[in-house]
Amino acid sequence: MKNFQRTLIMGCSLVALAGCGADEIVSPGTSGDVIINNPAPTPTPTPTPTPTQSLVTPAAGCPTIATAGGLVDASTISGPTGTYRVCQLPARFTSTDTLPYIRGLVYQINGRVEVGADRGFSSTGTTVTLTIEPGVILFAQQDSYLVVNRGNAIQSNGTADRPIVWTSRDNIQGVASDNSQQQWGGVVLLGRAPISDCSTGVFNTTANPTANPTCEGRLEGAAVATPFGGANAADSSGSFRFNQIRFSGFELAPNNELQSLTTGGAGSGTVIENLVSFNSSDDGVEFFGGGFNARNFAIIGASDDSLDVDTGAIVNLDTVIAVQRSTTGDRAIELDSPNVADRTPSNAIPQTRFQVNNFTFVMRDGAPQVVQARGGAAIGLTNGVINAGTNHCFQIDEPTTLAAIIGVDSVVGDCPATDPIRGGAGVTNAEAAARINGGTNNNLAFAITLTNGVVNGTGETGRTAFNANTRSTFFPTRTFVGAIQNAAALTTIFGNWTCNSSIQNFGSATGACTSLPVYPA
Repeated sequence: MKNFQRTLIMGCSLVALAGCGADEIVSPGTSGDVIINNPAPTPTPTPTPTPTQSLVTPAAGCPTIATAGGLVDASTISGPTGTYRVCQLPARFTSTDTLPYIRGLVYQINGRVEVGADRGFSSTGTTVTLTIEPGVILFAQQDSYLVVNRGNAIQSNGTADRPIVWTSRDNIQGVASDNSQQQWGGVVLLGRAPISDCSTGVFNTTANPTANPTCEGRLEGAAVATPFGGANAADSSGSFRFNQIRFSGFELAPNNELQSLTTGGAGSGTVIENLVSFNSSDDGVEFFGGGFNARNFAIIGASDDSLDVDTGAIVNLDTVIAVQRSTTGDRAIELDSPNVADRTPSNAIPQTRFQVNNFTFVMRDGAPQVVQARGGAAIGLTNGVINAGTNHCFQIDEPTTLAAIIGVDSVVGDCPATDPIRGGAGVTNAEAAARINGGTNNNLAFAITLTNGVVNGTGETGRTAFNANTRSTFFPTRTFVGAIQNAAALTTIFGNWTCNSSIQNFGSATGACTSLPVYPA
């Protein structure tokens, strides 16, 4: 991996090393030539051992930004990888700013941090853009989160060998474990693309999901009214590439949590690629309305749904891994449209429409089901592998949802023998099964042979792929099912920008999710 050194700091690597202990690993010394029958020469100095990566030392101070008040020097924070200067973000970025990577410096999200102010339903252009450089680490605690308001943008673009890490204070201090969660809020991207579930009260008191040209939603989990939605399907909330979001999902109100990444009304100009969600206490990601294409998602250890899509979102995801913890996790996919009692879900416009291609879902025993679709939402699944455990693979509720199925093709799973596919709310098990099983090359009584949790084995390799490009030109034409064709592909696709855990080890040189990556100066 370029520009990166793996470090053993205060303990052994997750990768087993024979004889790993307290001694430092150094290069062996050498000695000079031996000269017979001559005076002893001056000893040749032993070459300086190749050093391990040193502990991080705090940066001298905080960089200057354009937003009034700037960054606040909040002293330092220490953990197993060293001591860091803490630079606290302003409550609101009011100018276009950049957070540079500086070795020995972390940025703190303190409370609710906003990028720009909401610019309204019909606004145009972008007022404030926050750029975050590759390798930056941001942390937060308790009820802290970052929200990009409508009409503003983020450029959070890491690289394959220097991802951007969003995490918790505990993670920096070295006290987070592979079961830690709910330690801060998360990241929220809001935009001006159409949605189909209009909020009431201070927003739209005359909301009608069948024909409301000014439909706005409100961010769930936020104590402050935070609107999203608009009429611009091509709106952009920015770019979000090579990001890790760890230990998120703090409950801001009873039964109202943020997830690792939340989008609301994000339009097709928004770019989301190469995302790790690790141990969110709520969903891994949740999309409310809007519509965009995204690829390369790893949703690891979410306590609720791995992927939650709702309120008219029109989203295509390509290459997705979802792995649950053994003790927690709901569905891999929960798909819905407006379901408020006084509205007609099947008439919601825009209709929620969600397609996933080349995916691998690894479920815990005891989850409700792997995929649930309801509310008239449309689902399309192609080239998938489901390690279902004891769980029913599909739940299709309401005839309008059954009729809206785009297609399920080249999907295999070790689903239970009894009712692997269920119907509900007016759909019988037989009707749901007929629709799902009517797809091409499906086998829901399949013997899973995955290796390393998510890598195709001999069984998966032998399956015939579906040409998902016929469903969306965003999807490549591939010859395999599942997210990961072979061991080499795990490194190539998810490689160094992910993090490793007991839940899923990617073999990433970035290191463990419970530690921090350390880069050269």
